[in-house]
Amino acid sequence: MVKLTMIARVTDGLPLAEGLDDGRDVKDAEMYKQQVKALFKNLASGHNDASRMSVETGPYVFHYIIEGRVCYLTMCDRSYPKKLAFQYLEDLKNEFERVNGAQIETAARPYAFIKFDTFIQKTKKLYQDTRTQRNVAKLNDELYEVHQIMTRNVQEVLGVGEKLDQVSQMSSRLTSESRIYAEKARDLNRQALIRKWAPVAIVLGVVFLLFWVKTKLW
Repeated sequence: MVKLTMIARVTDGLPLAEGLDDGRDVKDAEMYKQQVKALFKNLASGHNDASRMSVETGPYVFHYIIEGRVCYLTMCDRSYPKKLAFQYLEDLKNEFERVNGAQIETAARPYAFIKFDTFIQKTKKLYQDTRTQRNVAKLNDELYEVHQIMTRNVQEVLGVGEKLDQVSQMSSRLTSESRIYAEKARDLNRQALIRKWAPVAIVLGVVFLLFWVKTKLW
């Protein structure tokens, strides 16, 4: 069964719409929603180039498609047919683009298209029972195949993003430390020059002073 549905803008991970009653019958629903947000964050950071993917998490699977800089994601039971999950997402995508396509880029607040929940709920009901004649026909439809869509584990997907973030942070830290080291090196060079030439400057100063006093006395 379809358990969770979320739609987000890929460029910045901004959530655009969600099934309002999603997760009520799911244990640890909030944890899975946090995983979805982490996936959106990864996508916004460019950590995954796949436009269609299935991500296993506990007893469930996240299925998502990316189209027109928007990610459409659903969480289903592992036993739920992959083909139906992606056709469900395709239906959402087509309607969302038709109704809200012109406003997607300008949306500035989270869940700007929360009214789309009405269509999510209506469509989800059509896909809940895999045994209906309509869904059996979709399963037998050879025009839409999902065999090539990659399946990965959520820890693997999120782990890649975390490692890339760590590399980025390490790079920033090394850059900062290099800058500090360069500044210290310049300070040390200045101090070395001062120690080297200070005695000469003092001697010259004394000689000049004595010469000046001598000329004054004469």
